[in-house]
Amino acid sequence: MNTTMKALALTADWRPRPDYQATPGEIETRRAVNAGMLWAEPRLELGEHPLPRPADDEVLVKVRACGICGSDTHCFQQDEQGYIRFSGPAKLPVIIGHEFAGEVVATGRQVKTLKTGDAVAAESVLWCGVCPACRSGHFNQCRQIEMLGLSSPGAFAEYVAVREKYCWKLDPLRQVCQSDDEVYELGALIEPIGCAYNGLFVAGGGFKPGAYVAIYGAGPIGLGAVLMARAAGAAKILVFDPSEPRNRLAQALGADYAASPGALARQGSSPSAVVAEMTGGQGADMQVEAAGAASATLPEIVKSFAPNGTLVFLGRHDSTALVEFDTLVSQANRMVGARGHAGYGTYGNIIRLIAAGRIPARQMITSRFPFAQVMEAFVRAGARDEGKIMVRFP
Repeated sequence: MNTTMKALALTADWRPRPDYQATPGEIETRRAVNAGMLWAEPRLELGEHPLPRPADDEVLVKVRACGICGSDTHCFQQDEQGYIRFSGPAKLPVIIGHEFAGEVVATGRQVKTLKTGDAVAAESVLWCGVCPACRSGHFNQCRQIEMLGLSSPGAFAEYVAVREKYCWKLDPLRQVCQSDDEVYELGALIEPIGCAYNGLFVAGGGFKPGAYVAIYGAGPIGLGAVLMARAAGAAKILVFDPSEPRNRLAQALGADYAASPGALARQGSSPSAVVAEMTGGQGADMQVEAAGAASATLPEIVKSFAPNGTLVFLGRHDSTALVEFDTLVSQANRMVGARGHAGYGTYGNIIRLIAAGRIPARQMITSRFPFAQVMEAFVRAGARDEGKIMVRFP
């Protein structure tokens, strides 16, 4: 095996914002808690990197498919002052990419459950397992958390080393798929769908079959929420996104209605008016903010609650919005944040759902690029008109 590999690396300039004081830990490690506060002028470069060597508890995975996440594009994009738009943790430079699946090609000495040739997908939330949050079962809120492809080397690379405990075998998919390409693409979709699963059913507490669900944002996470809501028996799923191609895709995946808020405004309507009309005035039992635009979506969401309704924040953003608390109090509504997909058997349950044909996950993919054209794939992703853009490896 070669000693080097091709990989896509993200780098940027360490430049704390004038109104932000970096912590001693951030200065020492060059790991930003909020990337947009410290990293500016982001750059992506496809080049040669050392081949990772798996530690005793790791496996070396030959990457076969990796999806582009909204967090990836936020790392590449910059605001008016030149800072990264991503508001999560980042330690740069880093090999980017975290929605992936591949084939195990080497194992560390302590690895017991995986072997060479296994098809696997891996969690991107790298939880420690020993902090108070992890010991309480809240792996996504780990106090020592690292994020694959953001603060730890990621999967837009020919190979990636991953700890055994983060990996999930894709054997059930191999039993029902027609090709290895299909297995690995479906495996790479588990991560974004898992974020929706965690938001709706773990953090959000789920809903009863027959509930009304409203989803703001039809990017991959919002589309994952459509799949999960349909699988869980929602009576109606209403989606609102500025992109008409994404709205059409949401309907193809199971949404009963999808429209652009801008188009509705030109017609003298609004998302909250649509929710009221299509639920007979009942409102939405569960609402999902997957757009990362709370200042625009929250006013409509608050108007759309059913009594005892729940709002799940999935869209990552560094913004504030006004809330009409009287409505929340009088209707016993609640708002919850959700991050990640670790724990609660999330990956295993999604693998079962896909293998059983309960969710048409592969329809989320709207474009495919070979790894050699990964930069073009990122440009396409920045337009925000696609579902999932998948990068495939030979």
